[in-house]
Amino acid sequence: MKRILIIFYALLCTGPVSSQNRKLPIDTTVTTQHNVTVNGTSFNYTATTGTQPVWDEMGKPIASLHYTYYTRNGVKNRAERPLLISFNGGPGSGSVWMHLAYTGPRVLKIDDEGYPIQPYGVKQNPFSVLDVTDIVYVNPANTGYSRTIPEMGDEVDRDMFFGINADIKYLSDWLNTFVTRNNRWRSPKYIIGESYGGTRVMGLSLALQNQQWMYLNGVIMVSPADYKVIRVGGPVSSALNLPYYTASAWHHKALPPALQNKDLLEVLPESEEYTINTLIPALAKGGFMATAERTEVAKKMAYYSGLKEKDILDHNLVVPTRFFWKNVLKDKGGYTVGRLDSRYKGIDKQLFGERPDYNSEITSWLHSFTPAINYYLQEELQFKTDVKYNMFGPVRPWNNEDDNTRDNLRQAMAQNPYLNVLVQSGYYDGATTYFNAKYTMWQIDPSGRMKDRFEFKGYRSGHMMYLRREDLKKANDDLRAFIVRTMTDGKSAKY
Repeated sequence: MKRILIIFYALLCTGPVSSQNRKLPIDTTVTTQHNVTVNGTSFNYTATTGTQPVWDEMGKPIASLHYTYYTRNGVKNRAERPLLISFNGGPGSGSVWMHLAYTGPRVLKIDDEGYPIQPYGVKQNPFSVLDVTDIVYVNPANTGYSRTIPEMGDEVDRDMFFGINADIKYLSDWLNTFVTRNNRWRSPKYIIGESYGGTRVMGLSLALQNQQWMYLNGVIMVSPADYKVIRVGGPVSSALNLPYYTASAWHHKALPPALQNKDLLEVLPESEEYTINTLIPALAKGGFMATAERTEVAKKMAYYSGLKEKDILDHNLVVPTRFFWKNVLKDKGGYTVGRLDSRYKGIDKQLFGERPDYNSEITSWLHSFTPAINYYLQEELQFKTDVKYNMFGPVRPWNNEDDNTRDNLRQAMAQNPYLNVLVQSGYYDGATTYFNAKYTMWQIDPSGRMKDRFEFKGYRSGHMMYLRREDLKKANDDLRAFIVRTMTDGKSAKY
């Protein structure tokens, strides 16, 4: 009898739980109150986290996007206060990275270089830009807690969400609703995107203007991915990697003494100048390059990269980044270096090979970010759910056709004299390199007539340059200065 009662009790307890659907409400909010001290000033703020629908043309909800919205309390005139709209990349990445490590009022508990420490969690961000701007972090469909409706199956309209132009279109419409609901139409607006988010915000700049009639003051691209270069390949794409090789080799003390004994910012201009004026024209010659020139180029590339001249020649001067990550420290401890941040080292099964066994930096980041975001949203912001937080969500296949985002940003800037651009990159980022970001910036406006509205800032760290505490402060200071500088203060939008 006792055994029967135990079984009955177990069924009674587990039955209702298993019968419930693990889904979020498609339209809901949770609001909490907090305090933070930024640059020595303490202030209160409101955190609103929740979901907001994406509708089809018939007004039917086809997705629900999760967001977190921070507003500083005690602001007398909300219309004058900027709104910063934040996206990460992937595509398929949640907006956790910049939320919990860069601009938000809370940051990861990590060491000063960005490595995980226990116990996991968050702490106050003394450098957050929340002192000068309100911020909303948006998770696109299938990232974070955001989901399509239904979540899977043939009924999911994949063409609506999972492609460069589809992503831009539905997000611009979603932002229109968000801005309307929160009465922020009068506010100066900025959009910031990291990695693939750089592509996203370039496209959004024009979509918001031309489809939603929403005009921006600024676009911020953090470690932007420009697929006009990355996926195309060729001499330019290959050559642009060299200054990154120089930076990473310098960090690991793998350069010749003539370079190693200089500061990084003295060395990089040399490598950049060689890349633009010598390497790109040389690689353009391909197999018709004279033998003497080929040998000289390989020698110089070895000098600026820390790689072996023979290895460079064996690659026909086109050295893949994966080979660099595997081999730059082969004779210096046998470590690999990270893809997104080459400060991070890894250990492979064997020294020989063309690529690392794993990305040492992303494993480190997932180590610290995953417990932190799950704790933070559930416990501090009180957003209770059994839904899994997708650090990386199922968004593939992704439609990369008709990528006109670079020209979209140019057009948006031409139409809007208020619109300025800030590019931020880490020197040790091997996925979306800092010199690629510079090149993108140079190519947006071929006329050069708007170049005074572009600004580039580099940092001694990687893809997520803000993980290093020194650069967390510097990057936020640069972003804060950009926002303050581009506030129009009554100035007319005209040429």
